[in-house]
Amino acid sequence: MIQTVTALMNHQTDAVEKLKESRVGALFMEMGTGKSRTIIELACLKQEKISKIVWACPVALKTTVKYEIMKHTDTAPEQIYLFNSKSRAGKIPSVMWYIAGIESVSSSDRVAAALARLIDRKTMVIVDESSYIKGAFAKRTTRITQYAQKARYRYLLTGTPISQGIVDLYAQFRFLSPDILGYHSFYGFARNHLEYSDKYPGKIIRSHNISYLTSKIEPYVFQVTKEECFDLPKKSYDIAVCDMTKEQNHAYDMAKEYYFLRILSRRRTGFGDDILALFNALQQIASGFWNRHEESGFVLYEYPQERLDTLKAVINEIPEDQKIIIWAKYHYEIDGILKMISSNELGEYAVFDGRVSQKKRNAELEKFRTSARFFVSTQSCGGHGLTLNESAHTIFYSNTFKYSERLQAEDRNHRYGQTRKVLYIDVYPECGIEGRIQDALNRKKDAVEEFKQSLTEVKDDSDAMRKLIMEL
Repeated sequence: MIQTVTALMNHQTDAVEKLKESRVGALFMEMGTGKSRTIIELACLKQEKISKIVWACPVALKTTVKYEIMKHTDTAPEQIYLFNSKSRAGKIPSVMWYIAGIESVSSSDRVAAALARLIDRKTMVIVDESSYIKGAFAKRTTRITQYAQKARYRYLLTGTPISQGIVDLYAQFRFLSPDILGYHSFYGFARNHLEYSDKYPGKIIRSHNISYLTSKIEPYVFQVTKEECFDLPKKSYDIAVCDMTKEQNHAYDMAKEYYFLRILSRRRTGFGDDILALFNALQQIASGFWNRHEESGFVLYEYPQERLDTLKAVINEIPEDQKIIIWAKYHYEIDGILKMISSNELGEYAVFDGRVSQKKRNAELEKFRTSARFFVSTQSCGGHGLTLNESAHTIFYSNTFKYSERLQAEDRNHRYGQTRKVLYIDVYPECGIEGRIQDALNRKKDAVEEFKQSLTEVKDDSDAMRKLIMEL
């Protein structure tokens, strides 16, 4: 029998009390409020009715989930199995806890087959960061939902259940049970709750009958925010802006011209991928490089830039005894940051990105918590699940295009246990793409999706399309 070894906080006790009699449920608990500890308690309460727990989470969080299980229970390491590229049906050991990467369920047929065979009626299935399965027709959503239907107990964990509106609710609650919302297809849900634009196919312009949905899901949901749980210190924000060099400006203008012609030629068939490529190209050039796709493959162009000097100046303003988190989007940026830190002897660093093995990441995380001054990471790798309260200073050297990912990264060191006011500093050059990203984040929006909608609205007017792109 699994025994817990840590106490519940009051709001976690409330969550357990609400959901302990239900076979399905959702913990919509904001980052830092202890979703993992709460679901572990629910799993322990149902031990006599289940034979195993399958915990699906983003790949980058698998080791963090294992750490949480071992932190809060007396579970031995050998009773926790982490799915990997070698996992296959019939070759999985018999343990109590299984942790699988959500992305792997769609990218690896081998992992998917092993997971499908593993889950049975006496399995408890947990989907952590359930916004990863909000796409009703995504392969990972379809597979996880199909496999989990055999399990008697199913739970969702997320702090952002509806980042894009109530359309996100359908797939998540279909995973729990199609009977909760009362719709057995997305089209039935859409007919009753979503109004689409006649002019722009696929664009949702209005939601309907929201009170009906709220009443249907309420018995199965526990929701809480950090503000309701803790007296956390306030966040504060600052910026450090630099200029672009002549070489950067030249490449920047060239990229806009290039993608304008591509987008113009594809406006009748859809240009979503080209918009993302345009944003990435401009954002890269703003950081002094362009990994450009050409006929021969990807070719790396590099340009003089002032961004790293600005980062150095920001670091020099922070007391030397203070730890610093630095977020960047591209590996090229990570490499430049590490070189700058080393060459200026600013302190020891821990690096956390997709090129570092999971075992090595754990060692790097421990190094930051003990000796290293800097934690340098991509948001895609370190932006979920980690607690980094050792630092009260966070620098965003670059951002992704999604507000939800920015919020995740911010809350790595603004969570239970943080006692200091946290300062977030954005470092960027003065240019259109960075201005648009900052504006979208300030309004809690997705920069690419907003631009795509704006461009779609004027796709019949080439002059208006050109004006929008050239304003970037």
